[in-house]
Amino acid sequence: MKARLIVLALLLVVFAALPAALYWIGGGYWFRVATTIGVFAILALSANLITGTTGLLSLGHAGFYGIGAYTAALTAQAWHWPFYLTIPAAGAMATVAGVLLALPTMRLVGIYFAVATLGVGEIIHLTLLNWVGFTRGPMGISAIPNIALPGLVAGGDITNYFAVAAALAFAFFVIHRLTHSYYGNALRSLREDDQCAEAMGLDVVRIKIQVFAFSCFFAGIAGALWAHTTNYISPGDFRFSESILVLAMIVVGGLGSMPGAIIGTVLLIGLPEVLRVIGDYRMIVVGMVMFLSILFLPRGILGEISAIDFARRQLGAAWKSAQQLGWR
Repeated sequence: MKARLIVLALLLVVFAALPAALYWIGGGYWFRVATTIGVFAILALSANLITGTTGLLSLGHAGFYGIGAYTAALTAQAWHWPFYLTIPAAGAMATVAGVLLALPTMRLVGIYFAVATLGVGEIIHLTLLNWVGFTRGPMGISAIPNIALPGLVAGGDITNYFAVAAALAFAFFVIHRLTHSYYGNALRSLREDDQCAEAMGLDVVRIKIQVFAFSCFFAGIAGALWAHTTNYISPGDFRFSESILVLAMIVVGGLGSMPGAIIGTVLLIGLPEVLRVIGDYRMIVVGMVMFLSILFLPRGILGEISAIDFARRQLGAAWKSAQQLGWR
């Protein structure tokens, strides 16, 4: 009962209290900021699954984010697909691309895997930039349809916010169930010592490919939401710097911690917007906040151990029940 009340309270905050507060303080602009935070929170959760929980340092995550965005934009414009078809299609296309990357690289470890993903991310970015006949190159794609249901729900900032909030809730639920399970424990064992995990009978390569597919799926979803909520995308949105920004979010928030990933996103996306009143100095403040948080909280603002301990205390029915095999 306590767990359900906590979940209900969080949902009320996201779907009722927060949009009401945003509307009260000025509406449009702050809804767009909140929507951007939501999109990057999904992206951070997906990156945290592979880097924080499984221990695979991916430096090309923005590439799969871009594949999702371009899939949604092109299918919406060329085939006039509605958003409820373009979004899953974007996730599926990013998943296929992720598996194709994973197959030849999953036997790489450490910095070698990181460099391989960096190379793939750059390949994706340069393809989006130079394949002008298909992606329109540096001109980007404009007039991407809003998230809307003709005759039922009009497109706009508020609609975008609720759509992204629903997608974030879905991503959080799925990844939470995935990581707080025996499968999640297997992922952590790979992070700590994949050779020992393999000696214990785990199919290390297969599990890595699976988790990479999950991660890329949600990165593609985030990209599709970005395309539909901004109505314009270009290759510059999916550069290496975006991968580093997402990595910074999960490191500052806490590697392996889902609440930490969201906290890191709010900090690195929301704080610069709140501090716009001080002009260019705001990035100095953001940099100092990042530096001090890593200096004094090396495990992150809400690290993995703290997050798991909280989940076991507050949402821990599955840990207390011997009947629920598989979800611990």
